[in-house]
Amino acid sequence: MAMSQLTPWHAEQAKIPLNPALLKDLNAEDLGFYQQQTGIKNLEQLREHIAAIQARAFLIFPYPCIRRFSFTRLKISAFHSYQEVLELGRERPGAILLDLGCCFGNDARKAIADGFPGNQTLAIDLRGEFWQLGHELFRDTAESCPVPPHLTSLPTSGDILAACVAQQSLNPVQNLVSVIHASAFFHLFTQEHQLEVARRCALLLSTEPGSIIFGSHRGALVPGSRGENGGHTFAHSPESWKEMWGTIVPGGSVQVDAWLSDEETSVSETYTDDEKAADENGVALFTGHWLVWCVRRI
Repeated sequence: MAMSQLTPWHAEQAKIPLNPALLKDLNAEDLGFYQQQTGIKNLEQLREHIAAIQARAFLIFPYPCIRRFSFTRLKISAFHSYQEVLELGRERPGAILLDLGCCFGNDARKAIADGFPGNQTLAIDLRGEFWQLGHELFRDTAESCPVPPHLTSLPTSGDILAACVAQQSLNPVQNLVSVIHASAFFHLFTQEHQLEVARRCALLLSTEPGSIIFGSHRGALVPGSRGENGGHTFAHSPESWKEMWGTIVPGGSVQVDAWLSDEETSVSETYTDDEKAADENGVALFTGHWLVWCVRRI
């Protein structure tokens, strides 16, 4: 990506050399997943493979999650709502899972590996190049990948999903999606754009009780624009996040839970006042906490 297309903050990030040492040991679940999906059993070879993909991904866009190898940590399965996701896949006929902001497709592949029907799963990202690189990360192809072909733009079972791909649109699944997972996604946008994305998610979500939208992104005790990104993005507090959803969906039709945490997938409010301003290399980090949340039809 040309430097002129980056915000000043991201342009500075792009100039700083990557450090493969930031790839920490994977936990047992993540390690087993990557070994099974890639076929690489040797730990050192797996680390080298992941680092090579990271270097290429950083050239696509210098996201902090790429620099710090945060993309290696499975998110969807760590949320408290995950068992509900798998249950919907087993018990609701035609249940559709949408992984919003899928990057390489880690979480979509994880859900399918754990039993969610692959032919009822959609993955979408702002940058389709990451999805293509995901084929190299997981050493699969468009034909062998368990997730249907990726949607390469963000405009708004079976033949329905095929229509989404053919039209490059989510319109065919309006009011039909049982699960929407969106981690490290909303914080990429301004307050106004976050509201618009949330509205589109609400239009996609099935009206059946138990349908859910969940995830996490950077939040704050006091809502406001984030200076690290030149003021182009916005951090919600739990209260402002709930208020936003209250303007979108009719009162009493959903339950909105949200809390701050130092961990992306924490099941309860657990945060400290210690906000690290830089990583192990002294590279600036987004300050603040993680806003963990779930919107559930009732």
